[in-house]
Amino acid sequence: MNFIAPYILMLDKKLLIIGEAFYPEDFIINDLAKEWSSQGYQVEVLTRNPSYPFGKIFEGYQNKIYQKTFFGEIPVHRVFVLQGYQKSKVIKILNYFSFVFFASLVSLWIGRKFDRVFVYQTGPLTVALPGNLIRILFNKKLTIWTQDLWPDTVYAYGFKKSKLFDKCLNWLVSFVYNNSDKIAVSCSGFTPKLSTFLKEEKTIQWIPNWPIIESTSLDPKVLPGRFNFTFAGNLGKVQNLENVLLAFKNISIKHPEVWINLIGDGSAMSSLKALVKNHEIKNINFVGRRPLMEMPDYFSGSDVLLISLVDSSIYEFMIPSKFQTYLNYEKPIFAIMKGEVPNMVKRYNLGIIADPNDIDSIYQGFEAFLNLSRQDLDQMGSYSIDLLNSTFIREKNIEKLTKLTFEETCTV
Repeated sequence: MNFIAPYILMLDKKLLIIGEAFYPEDFIINDLAKEWSSQGYQVEVLTRNPSYPFGKIFEGYQNKIYQKTFFGEIPVHRVFVLQGYQKSKVIKILNYFSFVFFASLVSLWIGRKFDRVFVYQTGPLTVALPGNLIRILFNKKLTIWTQDLWPDTVYAYGFKKSKLFDKCLNWLVSFVYNNSDKIAVSCSGFTPKLSTFLKEEKTIQWIPNWPIIESTSLDPKVLPGRFNFTFAGNLGKVQNLENVLLAFKNISIKHPEVWINLIGDGSAMSSLKALVKNHEIKNINFVGRRPLMEMPDYFSGSDVLLISLVDSSIYEFMIPSKFQTYLNYEKPIFAIMKGEVPNMVKRYNLGIIADPNDIDSIYQGFEAFLNLSRQDLDQMGSYSIDLLNSTFIREKNIEKLTKLTFEETCTV
């Protein structure tokens, strides 16, 4: 009797990961690369010299045109980065093209030896172009895991939309995804928009990020307030922290025992410090950037974890990776943004939400938390584990990425 049965064929295991961000920068791709290497895959990485979020080279590294380092046993091919991109749009754009140019040269040199290419796209979609080059020239399978949706992200960062600019961006998006074999997105809301660029039907799989910071805290930090709100991550323009701090001004006057702790660094750091000084906003603790290993202690010492983004259509279906990390700590969440994250906060009773454009709404959110009992706060925090376990489990999502990247369904 003739029949057709599906089976899974494991392909060769030589993989090149391409991305602008990699260790010692703190991104989830570090965890994924280490996990794949431990499973026996022959992983190498093509990235730039480490510089995020400061826009300058990390201590201990040189900004060479090309250098080879190691992350454990994983070879890491690093290329030149234009420093200062955090403070200048012109340098930022030039840096995008700089990476494409130098990474493409390295791709021509090493690309043939790999069986598969995996693009970790956070930030510029141009990061995928060296991977597209390897696919076209050497006929290698290409998987892309999209963390930011272009062209929407470009406009959310303040670039002005024009007919020619929009046409160029749309062409780039279409080229990248139509010259990829498999596509994963970190946010399910990306799928409908991304699908419009595809010339033929492709499966777009939702594989969200998972927490990259362990939840165990051996020594919770003693933070300055009796009640502490904590924001951790990039301090940039899109985080909308100006409105958050302005809303907090009257809170700090009315409740002198309440503090906001800002952990991280970024392009808006100096302007936020100036805002605090000019508006005489009290009880703002600029902690600065801290190692990942210290973050459990800060989170454990906090009462409420804060997540905030500007009001832009793209952020309505984006899930910032800090959200999954926050869930790990069973703390109430103050979501000052619109879209999927506040919907989940409301649906699972994880905390309180506020309109990012409305300073009074943010102020009322702060007040609402301060009026809750400790029992109510603990109850909110406890619900986070249900969402974490149902959607953002590390092992389950790494398994999905592994199957997507290395396995292929065939018929016999």
